[in-house]
Amino acid sequence: MRVDGEKTGLTHSRSLFYGMQRFSEGDRVRVDIPDETDPDHERYHGVHGTVVATLEDDAGRATGDERDSLLFRVELEDGHVEDFRWRDLRPP
Repeated sequence: MRVDGEKTGLTHSRSLFYGMQRFSEGDRVRVDIPDETDPDHERYHGVHGTVVATLEDDAGRATGDERDSLLFRVELEDGHVEDFRWRDLRPP
């Protein structure tokens, strides 16, 4: 699900997560939110963009999945920039 980075105190990722990172800066991606009941589905599902940064927070501690601590900041084709978790992104 999308996360507003300006409100969460995120830091740029420079940790061990880089070894398991799914996308890198400059990669083209497609947002994939197939659950039509997800509030972000209508706005973002199927939208394409480019990863412009990888950020890190502590969500992985809460979920038990280290991958959840990574956020990918994506510049969408319409120019807006949003943050997504790994599970919401696919190759285009």
